[in-house]
Amino acid sequence: MAERAALEELVRLQGEHVRELKQQKASAEQIEEEVSQLLKLKAQLGPDEGKHKFVLKTPKGTRDYNPRQMAVREKVFDTIISCFKRHGAEVIDTPVFELKETLTGKYGEDSKLIYDLKDQGGELLSLRYDLTVPFARYLAMNKLTNIKRYHIAKVYRRDNPAMTRGRYREFYQCDFDIAGQFDPMIPDAECLKIMCEILNSLQIGDFLVKVNDRRILDGMFAVCGVPDSKFRTICSSVDKLDKVSWEEVKNEMVGEKGLAPEVADRIGDYVQQHGGVSLVEQLLQDPKLSQNKQALEGLGDLKLLFEYLALFGIADKISFDLSLARGLDYYTGVIYEAVLLQTAAQAGEEPLGVGSVAAGGRYDGLVGMFDPKGRKVPCVGLSIGVERIFSIVEQRLEALEEKVRTTETQVLVASAQKKLLEERLKLVSELWDAGIKAELLYKKNPKLLNQLQYCEEAGIPLVAIIGEQELKDGVVKLRAVASREEVDVRREDLVKEIKKRTSQPPCIC
Repeated sequence: MAERAALEELVRLQGEHVRELKQQKASAEQIEEEVSQLLKLKAQLGPDEGKHKFVLKTPKGTRDYNPRQMAVREKVFDTIISCFKRHGAEVIDTPVFELKETLTGKYGEDSKLIYDLKDQGGELLSLRYDLTVPFARYLAMNKLTNIKRYHIAKVYRRDNPAMTRGRYREFYQCDFDIAGQFDPMIPDAECLKIMCEILNSLQIGDFLVKVNDRRILDGMFAVCGVPDSKFRTICSSVDKLDKVSWEEVKNEMVGEKGLAPEVADRIGDYVQQHGGVSLVEQLLQDPKLSQNKQALEGLGDLKLLFEYLALFGIADKISFDLSLARGLDYYTGVIYEAVLLQTAAQAGEEPLGVGSVAAGGRYDGLVGMFDPKGRKVPCVGLSIGVERIFSIVEQRLEALEEKVRTTETQVLVASAQKKLLEERLKLVSELWDAGIKAELLYKKNPKLLNQLQYCEEAGIPLVAIIGEQELKDGVVKLRAVASREEVDVRREDLVKEIKKRTSQPPCIC
């Protein structure tokens, strides 16, 4: 072992010598001679030298979450789940991987982002890309025609992650979907209402929900002269308009996808329009679009949707945007996407979007793809982009330097004197049995000051202190950590007093 260490040191010194010669611009012959010497030394080390060193890190596009971050996540999840439940949703779960065939052909150009797994004994499997396709498979497999469900779980995409903006390869989706045959636009309007309720509750800033319809897009492509075979690929180009300029999108359509420039220009005239119900009415009168059956159906439904949105009190948050395309193949009707807005730099300027935080739409044909007889179950749903929301909430808390509680402990059981471990254990057990969230320090004789400091650091609001006198009197000294006020409470009344003082759940964000 000592010989190897000596040899490794020689390799290190020789390597430094070679680097110095290169910096000094020594002759090529001299450098070559010394490099040769370095290689000989490395050869003596044997195959272990140059062995790949294991780097301890999380895989690309993933991250760990510390207790502070998890406390924020739980708060966000609680807000979302309470809204889903308020609207009568049930909860389901599905496997994290599906048969590869289940996912194939459902995501258009995004299919290349699916994680395929190695053959595991005869079944070709892939990690789920979203929660919508597994939901459709679940409906078809169980022959369900009617359900209102939510599902919160991790999904996987072989994307180029931008983790600072909340984009990952492994991330949570929070989905809410309504499956069943209902009257037009009522479930769709409720989905948009839920989206607005959640984003308002999370208080992450002003937002706008863009709405469009796949039938309007397809009708628009038809009247503009896009060949049927290019509908989906042109749709995915239009979907990039929220990130890049119209000129760049046009160049992609013409240069990469072979669309005629005049057809692209006609598309440009439409997709750069956005507004409210008045734009819907304007397009219903459009000489070309109004002649297309699909577009006419889509516009008629959007007009009805805006009526319901006004009744729900959210019409001012919704914008009909002809550039919204949503790249996924399975959408068949209304589509929508919520974007956060940042304040315009100058008065009168358009507010600038800073990223999508929720999206969804209607997909009436997806379940039929899995049903042997092709029976369709109409569905509409939404997905909350929680990773983006987590990033925003975390940044806000850091900027405010706000303290986040990572536990829900109501009281610390402490002692003021030595040799009271048994009494502390008895008391903490009583509190646990009564449903109180309690802790104690794992030391036989902790100092009272250390116990009080622990409470301040952890944000524990109360300390139950016992000493020899308290034990004789049958009381416990209850101390409020923030105010430092102390009061003697009879042991039999302690649980009631702790519950009274901590009835409000601690806020964590």
